[in-house]
Amino acid sequence: MIGKNVLKKEEIPGVEVKEAIEEFSEEYELNYEQNVTLNHLARFPRYSCEDAEKIIAELEEKVGLRRKVAVHIVDLIPQDLSDLRLIFAKEPMQVDKDKMQDILDILDQYPIDE
Repeated sequence: MIGKNVLKKEEIPGVEVKEAIEEFSEEYELNYEQNVTLNHLARFPRYSCEDAEKIIAELEEKVGLRRKVAVHIVDLIPQDLSDLRLIFAKEPMQVDKDKMQDILDILDQYPIDE
């Protein structure tokens, strides 16, 4: 990849990716990969962009999660403790049941866009 440098690497929620691709598609034609990504992101319910950032901030501050894990939680929208256990299965940090319940309580405060 001549002439391309990574300027910044940061995990962002799927709703931000969807908005960025939609804005890009207004000016340019999307390639195959971009179309597939946009179709995938449009299929599943998501939080609004503002709510997603608020939830990520709350998960980082109140529960002490890394941004990467918080973004996964916002993207996957777990419904119960078993869903959360699957998210944390490969994480090096272990989260107890009380913190998992706190995560679910935070998620329940925000409406999901269908």
